[in-house]
Amino acid sequence: MKKLTFAVLVMAAIFCMQPCRSQTSVPYHSTQDVVHDLRYFTDWTASALGGEFKARRLDDFRSPAMRQLAETMAAGTYRQQYLLASYKPVASDKVLAEKLKLYDGYSRYENITGVYLEQGEHIVLVGDLHGRRVNLLIPDWMRQPTEGYAPTEDPQGWGLKRQTIPLREGVNVVYVEKAGNVYIDYFADDPEMAPAVTIHFVTGKANGYFDAATQDDDDWNALLDNAVSPVMDVKTRYMQLAYPVEFLKKFDYGKGTALAKAYDDIMYRQYLFSGAVKYGRIPDKRILARVNFNYFMFRDGDGVAFLGNESTMKSALGPDISKDWGVNHEIGHVMQMQPQLTWGGMTEVSNNLFTMFVTTSFGSPSRLADGTYEAAHKAVVEAAEKPFIMTVGDPFQKLVPFWQLHLYARQKGYDDFYADMMERMRNTPDKGTGNASINNMYEFIKMACDLLKTDLTGFFEAWGFFVTGRFEIGDYANYTFDITPEMVDETKRWIASHNYPVPDSDLTLLTD
Repeated sequence: MKKLTFAVLVMAAIFCMQPCRSQTSVPYHSTQDVVHDLRYFTDWTASALGGEFKARRLDDFRSPAMRQLAETMAAGTYRQQYLLASYKPVASDKVLAEKLKLYDGYSRYENITGVYLEQGEHIVLVGDLHGRRVNLLIPDWMRQPTEGYAPTEDPQGWGLKRQTIPLREGVNVVYVEKAGNVYIDYFADDPEMAPAVTIHFVTGKANGYFDAATQDDDDWNALLDNAVSPVMDVKTRYMQLAYPVEFLKKFDYGKGTALAKAYDDIMYRQYLFSGAVKYGRIPDKRILARVNFNYFMFRDGDGVAFLGNESTMKSALGPDISKDWGVNHEIGHVMQMQPQLTWGGMTEVSNNLFTMFVTTSFGSPSRLADGTYEAAHKAVVEAAEKPFIMTVGDPFQKLVPFWQLHLYARQKGYDDFYADMMERMRNTPDKGTGNASINNMYEFIKMACDLLKTDLTGFFEAWGFFVTGRFEIGDYANYTFDITPEMVDETKRWIASHNYPVPDSDLTLLTD
């Protein structure tokens, strides 16, 4: 470790003379005092006392926090776990896009510190940043709806709010606006090559976090019993969870490893369905699942969120997580490819391909076997005036033909139909976004015929994929699709040119 010189200490002080706290806060920790006291430590993150440190030198300390740190280090009672650690960067979303053509929903908080900072001023010591941009993130996991508004009509929205604090090398005196768990915002396009950064939370509290790869249920119980934060972080192979300690104790006390495994089982199957397993595309990143207090459950740019009440938390944390439709459904929203498998009208459809695959693989009955197959067939296939498939209002009825392709592929012994479909999409430019996103539907039709080596013209005709006209589609955003006879004819000619055989049965009647 490099020994600090007076010049280095002065530079560290200069870096942090810039405002690191709220302009309205009252300074408590003096940057100059911390810099003065760092001379008694081996490096600028105060990882250890200097080899010739004598207790009488404590009288020379100017910062009460640094003096307390030195006292506990000298006494051998300082527990640096979580408070002092080095952090490697997490792969950026650019890496995610290259691997899976997915863009958000993966965690922005993967570098979990296990540190809890109370509201107010804190000392954060930072080592060499190697020219990288690194921030502290303090999300408000437990944010309540704005008073005076219905939770679903919150003017602040349903999303996660957070404080972002830029870090500089050396001494950082920061002001925390609202107490919370702390995360390191350090992402890189070259995560394997990028250096680690060392950070010391001198005035933080150790809350800890559960790492399913290295800890067991005894560790889990100890973390819950000694938590100083209302929220505990959980790191699994594929997921990051941020749920209230209250509900983790109620539904999962003694079962931390089982909780982690249940979420990983879901994710593995979703990756299996998407082709990420087959084609080695599972990213070294995690999807975030968290609590919220505005809405039952949803997906946004930060991941998936579940309402912080007993019934919804039981779904997200209880014994049947793997089979739970809602949990799988929301994670499916993160995994659905856009726009190639999620053109306008498909937002609540292509995610449920994942949901159907995972829940049925765990033994749950098909969600479509409750009369949906029959209702969809009557509403579209048997309709006197056939509707365009994207105008079908019930997303489960709209799902039927897409799931029937999966069933047909299984009949043919082709379990990887959608896995291969999505891999081909990852290697093929999309055919348009917005109103032009409908072109991806006709590309999907061609790919389906090609992968199945089957002329599915009659199937798609029966299900209303070839209906022409102008259609207004409402699907979180509004779309206007102009389906021309030329678009349909070109698709049909492409299929016919391959001379694939037609199915020997009516695929519109397939059910689980």
